[in-house]
Amino acid sequence: MVKKIYERPIIRPLNSGMMNKFGTRTEYLPVTHIDGVSVKSLIAQYGSPLFVFSERQMRENLRNAKRTFENRYPKVQFAWSYKTNYLNAICNVFHQEGSWAEVVSRFEYDKALHNGVPGDKILFNGPDKTDDDLRIAIKNNSPIHIDHLDELYRLTEIASEMNAKPRVAIRVNMDTGIYPMWDRFGFNYETGQAWDAINKILASGKLELVGLHTHIGTYMLTPSAYGVAAAKMADLALGIKNKFDTKIQYIDMGGGFASENTLKGSYLKGSDIVPSISDYAEVICTALLNAGFKNNDLPALFLETGRALIDNAGFLLGSVIANKRLSDGRKATILDFGVNILFTSFWYDHKISPAQEFGMHTEDTVLYGPLCMNIDVIRENITLPPLNAGDHVVVHHAGAYTVTQSMQFITLRPAIVMIDPKGETHVIKNNETLKDLEHNEKMPAYLQKFKLT
Repeated sequence: MVKKIYERPIIRPLNSGMMNKFGTRTEYLPVTHIDGVSVKSLIAQYGSPLFVFSERQMRENLRNAKRTFENRYPKVQFAWSYKTNYLNAICNVFHQEGSWAEVVSRFEYDKALHNGVPGDKILFNGPDKTDDDLRIAIKNNSPIHIDHLDELYRLTEIASEMNAKPRVAIRVNMDTGIYPMWDRFGFNYETGQAWDAINKILASGKLELVGLHTHIGTYMLTPSAYGVAAAKMADLALGIKNKFDTKIQYIDMGGGFASENTLKGSYLKGSDIVPSISDYAEVICTALLNAGFKNNDLPALFLETGRALIDNAGFLLGSVIANKRLSDGRKATILDFGVNILFTSFWYDHKISPAQEFGMHTEDTVLYGPLCMNIDVIRENITLPPLNAGDHVVVHHAGAYTVTQSMQFITLRPAIVMIDPKGETHVIKNNETLKDLEHNEKMPAYLQKFKLT
C-alpha cells in the first residue's frame, strides 16, 4: 500500500460565493502532460528546468489569427516579431505558415536572412540602425522603417552614395486615448512630425515611401485604441495620395495584442479580461475599410503580432528544491528556476500548476527561485497544494520574451525542446555549459597563474 502524503491541518476562512464542501477551491488541476507527452518523462530525459514549446499550438494560433483578419480585410500579411522569440526553429514554424520577419536590430536581421527569409520580406524596425545596417538593408531591398530624422538624413545620404532608391516607411506615434502614450519611437501624428518626415521623404525623391508603421503599446487591453490608430494611419495615407499622388502600399499596425497571462496587480485573471483576436481585428479592419480608400488604393494590412501567437505555446517545467517557513509564518517553496530565465515574472503572475496529483488541502505560498538575491520571486503569493522536494511544476504562458530576455546569472540557461504535431520531441537548443559561457573569454598571460596560502 502506498503511503499517503502528510498534509498538515490549516485553519482558513471560507469566503461567501461559489462554494463546495471544502470552501472556495482556487488551486489548479494538475498538468501531467503537454501535447500528450508526460511532464515527468520530459524532465527525466532533458533535465530540469526545461522550456517546452508546442508546435501545434503555434500553428493553430497563427492560422486562427490569419483567418480572423482575412475574413474582415482583403490584403493581410503577418510578420513574425523576432524579439518575441528568436529561436530559429520557432521562427521557421511561423515562416512556414507564411509570416514574413520583423526585426529591430542587425543581429535579428542576420538571423532572418540565415533562416532563409528573402530580404524584401524582412521589415527592419528599430531606432539603432548603423550606416552598415542601412546599406545591407538597401542591397536586400528590405523595407526600412525610419524612426527619427537623423536616420532619415543618413539614409538619404547613403541612398545617394549607392545610387539606389530604398523602400521606406515611417514609424508614427499618436494619442489613442491610452496612457502613458508610446511617443518615444517614431514621428508624432498630432504635432505634425509625421507630415514633416513625409514631406522631406517625398520632396527629396531619393527614397520610395511604401508604408506607414505604428506600434501603440504592449499588452494592449483596449481594442478601440487600435481603431483610433488605424483611422489616423489611414488619414495619413489618404493625405499622401491627395497631396503627392503617391499610393501607400501598406499600413503596418505593429503588435501589442495581449496574451492570457495575468498582469501583476490585476483584479481579474488575464483569461477573463484579455480581448480576443477577433476584437482587435474588427476595430482595425473596420477603421481601414471605412476610411475612404478607393478599392484600387486600399493598402495591405501588416501585423507584427508576437506575444499573442506564442505565449500560450510555451511552458517552463521545473522542480521543487525545498520548503521553509518565513519569519512571518508564510510558507515558501524554492524552485530550481529563477527570474534569470523567467524574467517575465517581474510583470506577470504566471499560472503555475503542479505536475502530479494532489489532495484537497491548499495554502498560500511564496515561490522563490534558486538565485542568491531577494528579488528572485516567481510568485509573491499563490494558492497551491503541498509540494515536496522533487515534485514538479508547470509554468504556463511562458512562450513570449522568456527566451530572448533570459540570462546566465548564477545558473546557466536550460535546454529547450519542441513537441511536434505528431507528439515527437525535438531539442531546439541545448542546455548551456561552462564551455559555452567561457567561449569568448580571454585570459591575459600574467593572470594565468596564482598561489593561495
